[in-house]
Amino acid sequence: MQSWTERDPGWVDAILEWRWTWLLARVGLTSAYFIGGVNKALDFPAAVAEQAHFGMQPAVLWAGVAVVCELVAPVLIVWGRFVWLAAGALGVLTFIASLLANDFWNKTGEAHFMALNSFFEHIGLIAGLVMAALIAEHAKRQR
Repeated sequence: MQSWTERDPGWVDAILEWRWTWLLARVGLTSAYFIGGVNKALDFPAAVAEQAHFGMQPAVLWAGVAVVCELVAPVLIVWGRFVWLAAGALGVLTFIASLLANDFWNKTGEAHFMALNSFFEHIGLIAGLVMAALIAEHAKRQR
């Protein structure tokens, strides 16, 4: 018999067992990527300028990779196909972008705090992508 500390409240179980929770969680996890990909695709010169700003050369190639990754990977994750590949691609993209954009080791004061905080928020997002891949793999093995 489980003690009260081992049981979830009924309302928590209801949310976690609701058929739409997993879908909504995947949409939420990937929404920023999809919106970013749409914005980059609609203003590709700005996407190229962004890559050049961070020293990614050739900037056109890196902008194209970012657009494709940010548009295709979220669809795969939400669809539940090749989640490991899509989550891995977004994780690598996020890690590289975070290293380039959040160089907290080169900053001091408030700028250091902001960059450090943003860097570790992105590490948390990468962990969420890994967890999505783990859950998808577990679900596949259960079928």
